[in-house]
Amino acid sequence: MKVFIIAGEVSGDKLGHALMAGLRQLVPDVEFEGIGGELMQSQGLTSQFDMRELSVMGLVEILPKYFHFKKRIRETAKAVVQSQPDVLITIDSPEFCLRVAKAVKATSDIRTVHYVAPSVWAWRPKRAKKMAAFIDHVLALLPFEPPFMQAEGMQCDFVGHPVVTETQASESEASEFRLRHGIGDAPTLLVLPGSRKSEVTRLGPIFGEVLRDVLYVQDDIKLVIPAAKPVAGLVEDMVAQWDLPTEVLILDPRDFDADTAAARKLAAFRAADLALAASGTVSLELAAAGTPMVIAYDMNPISRFLISRMLRVDTATLVSLVSDTRVIPEFLGKDCQPQFIAPAILDVLNNPMNQLEAMRLTMDRLGARGEEPGLRAAKAVLDGLIG
Repeated sequence: MKVFIIAGEVSGDKLGHALMAGLRQLVPDVEFEGIGGELMQSQGLTSQFDMRELSVMGLVEILPKYFHFKKRIRETAKAVVQSQPDVLITIDSPEFCLRVAKAVKATSDIRTVHYVAPSVWAWRPKRAKKMAAFIDHVLALLPFEPPFMQAEGMQCDFVGHPVVTETQASESEASEFRLRHGIGDAPTLLVLPGSRKSEVTRLGPIFGEVLRDVLYVQDDIKLVIPAAKPVAGLVEDMVAQWDLPTEVLILDPRDFDADTAAARKLAAFRAADLALAASGTVSLELAAAGTPMVIAYDMNPISRFLISRMLRVDTATLVSLVSDTRVIPEFLGKDCQPQFIAPAILDVLNNPMNQLEAMRLTMDRLGARGEEPGLRAAKAVLDGLIG
């Protein structure tokens, strides 16, 4: 069996890794080609080019790379058609992946599977209908998504979210983390400005002002940033510009092997009392660790305006959506301002309990204690090929 698989960012690399492991468990002689990061490469993939080229977020942010994107789309689609795999699996990154799938379908009958349903329930609902012209099968991470895809004629399976299977740090590991870094019993705030360059660049100055305001009120708070590898250097530069009255502990994954870096991040999540995080799947990681959070996000003003006009939901926080609660403070777009965010952090730090039930409910609804999502996704892919 031959699989051409594509991911364009860190979260997609994780999904791809788990899916590839599931496929290898079910079909030991499976062959992989495509594009992916370190995790997917550990499953035997040789990436055609550096996945980081595709890690761009926002409508306007893509424009400067438009012609390069078009070139990569053409190259990748041609490689898929030449390879003649049993299935093409594209993972998230719709600006790139869906265009590749469309180009492949235009010249072949290769089966196409897209992993991570587009958020048609949140904005741009017509995307599902457009996808149906070139996507055969969708693998959904959220339990309420399949009906939106099925209504347009695509096969769609809820396969669970991989966050529910990730091993969490123990209390002793969290205590060791605090001891090793001299944190002691001090309140600890995680700072998570995103894994994309565009996110860190835009949110960095805002987060810096937020932290100054928070520390002005409560100066014993310890700050920890588990940096994403693609932006670790940028995070270091960002922190240097903050000029805060206290040291910021940066967990740089470049200093350790992948397993050690992941363990340090999980220990930090468990040890923290609260997180200030960019909107995205990190809210689910925090929920899995039981870490209360405040969510903040902004983007280019034009992207912000266009997306705000298309939004169909009142929250962008996945924990809030899955649990159907609204207990997690979020500050998006024009509300992503220090004078709003800082008081919310101090409030949650003093009153964290009301988020715990929402986080537990989220994990249950995403498939906690069930079959591993990567294996469920692999079975869905194989069932689609047989059916």
